[in-house]
Amino acid sequence: MSSDEAGTRQAPSGDQYVISNGGLRAEVTQVGATLRSLTVEGQDLIDGFGIDERARDGRGQVLAPWPNRLTDGSYEYRGRDVQAPLNEPSRHGAIHGLVRWSDWSLVAHSAAAVTLSYAVRPQPGYEWQLDLELTYELDESGLTVTMRAANVDLERAPFGAGFHPYLTVGSSIEGLDLLVPATRYLEPNGPDGQPAMFPVAATPWDFTRLRRIGSTRLDTAFGDLVRGDDGHAIAVLSDPIGDRSVRLWVGEGFRYLMVYTADQVGERDRRRNAVAVEPMTCPPNALRTGVDLIELDPGESWQ
Repeated sequence: MSSDEAGTRQAPSGDQYVISNGGLRAEVTQVGATLRSLTVEGQDLIDGFGIDERARDGRGQVLAPWPNRLTDGSYEYRGRDVQAPLNEPSRHGAIHGLVRWSDWSLVAHSAAAVTLSYAVRPQPGYEWQLDLELTYELDESGLTVTMRAANVDLERAPFGAGFHPYLTVGSSIEGLDLLVPATRYLEPNGPDGQPAMFPVAATPWDFTRLRRIGSTRLDTAFGDLVRGDDGHAIAVLSDPIGDRSVRLWVGEGFRYLMVYTADQVGERDRRRNAVAVEPMTCPPNALRTGVDLIELDPGESWQ
C-alpha cells in the first residue's frame, strides 16, 4: 500500500488487499488475513475497523489452530502436555489460536479474490506444523471464504478453526431480529461442572426463528445446526424497520456458531452495535475435550 494512505507509517494491519464485484467490496489485511471491511453499495455488512487501527475484540479475524477459549491454556494430546500463553487473563485462558497477529503471505490477488497463506510452526501452545491457506472471493451472491489446512508434520496434529465477523445493518441491535440456525446451546458449566449441550427450546437462547434481540445478552456457543438441502446453515441479522438484513452461511465443515452481542467490547460506544456470529469447526475447549476436534495425519489436508 502507499504511504499516502497510512501517513508516515505502515498501517497497523499491514498491506491491504481490496477486492470487488459489482456493488460488493471487501478489504483483507496482511496481518492475520483479517477481513477488515465488507460493504455493499457503500453500506457496511460487518462492523470492522479503520486502516489506522488494529483489529480489536477479534474483529474480522481468523481463529486457528483453535477457535474460542482454551481454559488454562493447557491440554494433553497423544501423551504430550501443551501450554499456551494466557492471552485472556481475566478468564485465565488462551483465546482464538495463534495466527491473528502474524503477517500472512500473498499467494494470489485478482479483482474479485485474494488468497493468503501462513505456516504454523511448533511453538508454545501448539507443537505441530501446518500450512494454512485462505481465500476470500466475491461474486453476485456475496463473499465466500475458504480455508485449507495441511499437516506438514511427521505426527498427527489436532486442529480447529473459526472466524470472527461482527454483522451489522447499521443500527443498535435492540430493535433488530436475529435467527440462529441451531437447536442446542453450550452451557460451559453443566450439571457435573463440565461443558454440556442443551436444547434451545423454551429458553432465552431459542433464535431458531427470527426474533427480536431486545435486551438479550449472548456470549453463547450453539450447535446442532439446521441445514438446507445444500448443506448450508444460515444465520440472519435483520432490521425490520429499515428492511435490511445480512446473512452468514456456513458449510458442513463448520458445526458450531458462537454468537456474541458485543456487550463488553473495549470501545464502549461500539457495544451492542453489532452481533458477532462466529463460525467454528469445534466448540470451545475442543483441544481439552476432543469434541469434534479435527485430527490430521501427516500429509492430510482439510478444507
